[in-house]
Amino acid sequence: MDHPTHRAIVIYRTIVFLLCSFYGIRTLVFADFSYFGGPFRYLTIWALYASWFSSVWMLAFSLNKVDHRWEGFVGVATVLNTMVVLLYWRLYFADPLSVTSDGELGRWWLEYYMHALGPLLQWIDAIFIHRSFRRPLRSAGILTFAIIGYVVWVEKIVSPLNDRPMGSVTSGLPYNFLNNLEWAGRLEFYVTNLVVALVFLTIFSGLGWLSRRILGPEVHPIRRGN
Repeated sequence: MDHPTHRAIVIYRTIVFLLCSFYGIRTLVFADFSYFGGPFRYLTIWALYASWFSSVWMLAFSLNKVDHRWEGFVGVATVLNTMVVLLYWRLYFADPLSVTSDGELGRWWLEYYMHALGPLLQWIDAIFIHRSFRRPLRSAGILTFAIIGYVVWVEKIVSPLNDRPMGSVTSGLPYNFLNNLEWAGRLEFYVTNLVVALVFLTIFSGLGWLSRRILGPEVHPIRRGN
């Protein structure tokens, strides 16, 4: 990796880190905590913080602060962001009320970062710079654990401790449409999306392999020239 390229990568990762930091801190300071779980009821926020931690480690790698690449976690952050984009926009265009309180998008600079730009920046780094997914089985294990953990969180903790949103079947689940589904329907939705997430992980693993074949592995800057 030549020096101009390395500087460009550091600049890119610094920008990504600062954006993640801004939105991550803003979430903690300005989000609505009137419901139990606050913003952490939403998968979008889980993906945001996964990207934030991922950006910390990838920037630290470029700055020679760490040697560990955190392959498994970077892969999980990338797939979680993909699921956020897929689920949010698919549900929004099918029925805006399923993912919003009034059918309208909120602040454009917030919505489009959370559900478009932020995930895009994560994908670019993971595929073309970090060239991740060398340990897909590790990512698959962490991803499965994270998704099951999220389901347990919203079903067993968030829903019983909140009475809104109110649906025709239950209440308290973070997304309106979930409260209109019986348990069997919700379980089918959760399992389907876990399978889709693992399919995306497989696709990203193939893209990572192709990127490494064409560009070579990401080289730790401290080892440049060895």
